[in-house]
Amino acid sequence: MQAADRGFADVLTMTFPVAKTLEAHRAGAYNGFLELMTRGNATGRLRADFTAEDLVILLMANAGVVAATGDAATDTWRRLVGQMLRAYAAPGTDLPALEPAPAPAALHRAMIRLTRPAPRHDSPHPPRPGTGGDTKRHGDR
Repeated sequence: MQAADRGFADVLTMTFPVAKTLEAHRAGAYNGFLELMTRGNATGRLRADFTAEDLVILLMANAGVVAATGDAATDTWRRLVGQMLRAYAAPGTDLPALEPAPAPAALHRAMIRLTRPAPRHDSPHPPRPGTGGDTKRHGDR
């Protein structure tokens, strides 16, 4: 959901104290997660030292990966989540195979993407070449 909806990714990793309805929904989701943690602990599939704060860290990390890779390496988040599931699983837990690692060229494009200024969406004018809105790749002339 974080990969498909960037606004949703922000909602998961931020708090909005004055938005009572939104906060009520977030609290409901949080309580649902606590229930999943309880079940995971009861079955022995979740590490005993996994905390609710670890979920927040995972969501923040995943949001960062989604934002950083964008359309350059779109499924990189799947690999991160797979690795994190392994990290939080109790020893001996069977888990599905990891998603393939992104291609080095795709990660390189994502790294280049991070060095460019973000395009401004509040301007009525298209971005000028060289300001982050062009499609040139690093090293292109």
